[in-house]
Amino acid sequence: MNKFLYRRGGAEGYLLDLADLQRAGGDEVAYFGMTHPDNDNPLPYAAHFPPHVELEPAPRGLRPRIAAAGRMIWSPASRRGLARVIEDFGPDIIHLHNIYHQLSPSVLAAARDTGVPCVLTMHDYKLACPSYQLLDQGKVCQACVGGGPLHAARRRCKDGSVSASTLLAVETWLHRQLRMYDPVGVFVSPSRFLADVMRRAGVYPDRLQVINHFVDTSAVAVKESPGGGVVFAGRISPEKGVDVLVEAVAQLPRQVPVHVAGDGPALPAVRALAERVAPGRVRFHGRLDKTRLHELIRSSAVVAVPSRWHENQPMAVLEAFACGVPVVGTDLGGLPELISPGVDGEVVAAGDPAALGAALGKLVADPDRAYAMGGSAREKIDRDFTPELHLSRLREAYLAAALTAPAGGRR
Repeated sequence: MNKFLYRRGGAEGYLLDLADLQRAGGDEVAYFGMTHPDNDNPLPYAAHFPPHVELEPAPRGLRPRIAAAGRMIWSPASRRGLARVIEDFGPDIIHLHNIYHQLSPSVLAAARDTGVPCVLTMHDYKLACPSYQLLDQGKVCQACVGGGPLHAARRRCKDGSVSASTLLAVETWLHRQLRMYDPVGVFVSPSRFLADVMRRAGVYPDRLQVINHFVDTSAVAVKESPGGGVVFAGRISPEKGVDVLVEAVAQLPRQVPVHVAGDGPALPAVRALAERVAPGRVRFHGRLDKTRLHELIRSSAVVAVPSRWHENQPMAVLEAFACGVPVVGTDLGGLPELISPGVDGEVVAAGDPAALGAALGKLVADPDRAYAMGGSAREKIDRDFTPELHLSRLREAYLAAALTAPAGGRR
């Protein structure tokens, strides 16, 4: 279950890849989400999905805004729709991902009523931070982790808006007070950092399990020779720090190509910045399918992940490693858990173009070293991030959730 059912970002990519992996292992998988024009097809239960609503930007007009706010708190359409799917499909487990806002935890009431056990993979910090990202108007912040969600309203952390910040704060506070996430038997955290944040926030610490993501390397070729430039792959939004990469380009030799693959709200600003500080030196590819993206990564010497927020466990790093390419990432969130400095990449301070440029420059200037580091990166994936290991640990989580699920009407 996820609010979007197309490859919109890392969470959706993981969900769809996991479903394919489970089907290949003999499981039967069905989807539940929100109606959306970009959803993958066919989706047999699409008729039961709640209607499409856009929340970024917020709907115009008082009445649509009130309706959207109400849906964030509780969505009767989501609960009814899931109840019908459960009745028809008869699932053994419901694996939830990003259900916040568009679906709401109302779906958990349908699962509870029928006794279907639930596992939720956390792809961000929503359950501890009302605005998802541990950011206060673009700056790293953990005020709500120890102080509670109402700090979001006081600090206006959602774009400096009193109304938006208050709505998010009240939503999270109310869901906690009503214990709406109680039906979740296991909360899966891909990184130790995220799990620690949830423990400190008091988010079901006895139900947390750290389970790394996976990469199916059977379909991922490895870089075959040294050389290449720099590539960024991901959503182009302020917290991803693509502007920091653009500012770092000045420290790289002019002949080094710099590629940006992806789309997002910050793309126009980043393009304008590139024209101003690095004219003609940054190529923007837009959103690429996985095959073309992997080809681009393999053609490069190093992947840059210049995030200025606490990344969880970004697939951008794992896919670069699978392609045999090292990563230069920042020192926030789960990134330092993935990158072993000097072995398969480097870790630099966030928001520091000079540090980022220096680290990237050293690798592109020594292609043989970068190539060797890429080999170590692929070895890490083959050792610690295999589909088999992931499925085994996930099945353990499913079993743990099943053993603690309350009896319901269907069972």
